[in-house]
Amino acid sequence: MPSQRRAAATPPATDSAGGVRVLKKYPNRRLYDTQNSSYITLADVKQMVLAGEDFEVRDAKTGEDLTRSILLQIILEEESGGVPMFSTQTLSQIIRFYGHAMQGVMGTMLEKNMQAFVELQKQFLNQSKGLYDPKHLSPEVWTQFLSGQAPTLQNLMTGYVEQSREMFEKLQRAGTLFPGMPGFPPVKK
Repeated sequence: MPSQRRAAATPPATDSAGGVRVLKKYPNRRLYDTQNSSYITLADVKQMVLAGEDFEVRDAKTGEDLTRSILLQIILEEESGGVPMFSTQTLSQIIRFYGHAMQGVMGTMLEKNMQAFVELQKQFLNQSKGLYDPKHLSPEVWTQFLSGQAPTLQNLMTGYVEQSREMFEKLQRAGTLFPGMPGFPPVKK
């Protein structure tokens, strides 16, 4: 996959507003936090993501933006070391979309579904204020909360599922227009 190279000039530690934290990746694969002047690990970067911090990862020599690559490494570690979020079948389907006309549509669909899911989670958090400390919502606490929220959950999930269904149907219709697209069954003759 081709990557875009940026100017070799070393960017400042943060942007002018002080919002974007810059991490440098060195050839020895170490990450350097320019804000704290220290080396950090992928686990530290994961914590930055969880905390909602804005950051970018730059190649120390070329200045190339490596943020996506680092985020994908974190996802790989998460998928390899525990309960994976994606099944083998799902990962295979995603791979089949690369390099085809539907790649952009698939990316947009996944992004919109993630946004809808985050909004759904925010609604749950708003409903649960005062019941639980959102900082301590573990999967077990979520399970307990959701088991007592059947009608509310059903209403919220109905909208989410409907949006996903409509988007998938659009993809299916597009697949019939372009036979042989990855992720769609071949046209029956």
